[in-house]
Amino acid sequence: MKPLIIIGAGLAGYTLAREFRKLDKITPLIVVTADDGGFYSKPMLSNAFAQNKLAAQLVTQTAVQMAEQLDAQVITGTRVNGIDSRKKIIDTEAGEFGYEKLVIAVGAQPIRLAIDGDAAGEVLSVNHVADYAAFRSRIATAGTTARVAILGAGLIGCEFADDLAGAGHAVTLIDPNPLPLAALAAPALSQGLQAALQARGIALRLGTTAIRIDRIGNGLQVTLADGAAIETDIVLSAVGLRPDLRLAQAAQLATARGILVDATGETSAADVHALGDCAEYTLGANDTRILPYIAPLMTAARAIARTLTGQTTSIDLKPAPVIVKTPCYPLALVPPPLHVLNTGRWHSETENDRTICRFYDDQNVLAGFGVAPQEAGVRQKLLAALGTSAAAVNSATKAA
Repeated sequence: MKPLIIIGAGLAGYTLAREFRKLDKITPLIVVTADDGGFYSKPMLSNAFAQNKLAAQLVTQTAVQMAEQLDAQVITGTRVNGIDSRKKIIDTEAGEFGYEKLVIAVGAQPIRLAIDGDAAGEVLSVNHVADYAAFRSRIATAGTTARVAILGAGLIGCEFADDLAGAGHAVTLIDPNPLPLAALAAPALSQGLQAALQARGIALRLGTTAIRIDRIGNGLQVTLADGAAIETDIVLSAVGLRPDLRLAQAAQLATARGILVDATGETSAADVHALGDCAEYTLGANDTRILPYIAPLMTAARAIARTLTGQTTSIDLKPAPVIVKTPCYPLALVPPPLHVLNTGRWHSETENDRTICRFYDDQNVLAGFGVAPQEAGVRQKLLAALGTSAAAVNSATKAA
């Protein structure tokens, strides 16, 4: 019996493996990963400093423990060189393996900015627990109050900034947008987050970018496009992630921003599925999205597992709030689809010291929202109102 092979041992790969094993106890299962195969929750990486968590403490199970739990072969420290979807073979550093079904769960890679300067190569990014360990080591070397310049004031940049400031470090956030979290949040919420971050002691340099990074004494100097210079000990890049398409493109699978998958998670090649940050899901006729969040990952993993065991199941990706881990300004967001952003509008109001922002499309239908401080009851009422008219939304949410 040929195995199910999963490429990638991150949250996506292991979640799919667990869901598959719930339904199928017999089919051989192989997980191939380039790292050590330890299981950890990736979202923990951006809020572990204030909790004083070491990298080893974030890993809850080793590859050996995962293999035993899943009744699987977990092949660690091994890169996959290529996929032959016609012959149903993967070529790896440990040799070739045939498969019956294949799942690509290789995640995403940090976007690398083109920056000048003799210290441009010292820019760090944290996309894996090993990156977090290296980052913690650099922080420890810099001292108890390290100066950290963060490139990017999006979701991850803001979470790291709040976390590092909470651990007593001096943080500067740099972003070309006029407000933090500008791509996801309503302006009113971005303004609230900006005020909260500044009250936290975080310096924001907005409307500009880093153009060079140079070594200066024992530290670094970041030169900005507006001519200013910032002295720092560490530069962390949090400008975003890009789906890892290298294997998919080499195997001639259909790709756009991510690996294109159909309603069941299958790629353009038969018996090859993609899941997680590397996948691009189809939500509607004009709506395909990369969904680098936990809720869609879990939903997709459960559906794909059923399909792999013969129960063809569509991935039902219902809207789910993105909980932003910024304790100084806790907020939840359901960003509106990109294809309605230019034709819709935000409506913001404050109720009982809570800011609620609703996005209405050109048909005056609720297509997204944001709320801070976020609270479960308010989130649920807003979620229930998605897809309804503005009049109905106002009626349904007044009690919130």
